[in-house]
Amino acid sequence: MTAVGALPVLLGRNVSAPAADALLGFAAGVMMSASFFSLILPGLEAATPDYGETGAAFVAAAGIAIGAGFVALLNHTIPHEHFGGGREGVGAAKLAKIWLFVIAIVIHNFPEGMAVGVGFGGGNIENGLPLAIGIGLQNAPEGLAVAIALLANGYSRRMSVMTAAATGLIEPVGGVLGVLAVSVSEAMLPWGMTFAAGAMLYIISHEIIPETHARGNQNVATTGFLGGLILMMLLDVIFG
Repeated sequence: MTAVGALPVLLGRNVSAPAADALLGFAAGVMMSASFFSLILPGLEAATPDYGETGAAFVAAAGIAIGAGFVALLNHTIPHEHFGGGREGVGAAKLAKIWLFVIAIVIHNFPEGMAVGVGFGGGNIENGLPLAIGIGLQNAPEGLAVAIALLANGYSRRMSVMTAAATGLIEPVGGVLGVLAVSVSEAMLPWGMTFAAGAMLYIISHEIIPETHARGNQNVATTGFLGGLILMMLLDVIFG
């Protein structure tokens, strides 16, 4: 889906800034909905038998905080560059711009893949399927955003699309690690779910939403956000 999203750039189609921000808003809405409906709520349910309702809430809170903190640490230490926010991380000034863009989207995609892996790793197909569909759908606008950003920075259409497609390869890696984490012990399931949710919530708030609002397209970005959130909620109810 990351590669599919990047295809319009290869075909020479121009995507307006409002449309790109609406699509990224859609991606953020899917991630937000998935975080709560497919990860946090099932995580609370999985933790309740061992910890009780109050204890489960504290487990979820700790998992979310650890997941967000993990991505924040990656964001602080790994060199990368956002579409509109400039270079960040240790040694960012020494790397070529194309690699900085790739690393930035890899930081985005790893928790998404891990979330899908955790969803299936718990042995509940009904929980993993809407996550896989929702994350797949929101990968398309992310792939488009990466390809557009690279094209705007002087890279060829072919290189922009190929690079955008390659950034999706980290998701299966995250998925495998997510499966392994919750397969080691059933007690890890609520921790894995809420960790993945916290990682995605950090990315939504720290990266995606600020980027969708940076060019004055708040209204269409918010509309896209609500559309993505509603669609993911419906997917979770229909398939779960």
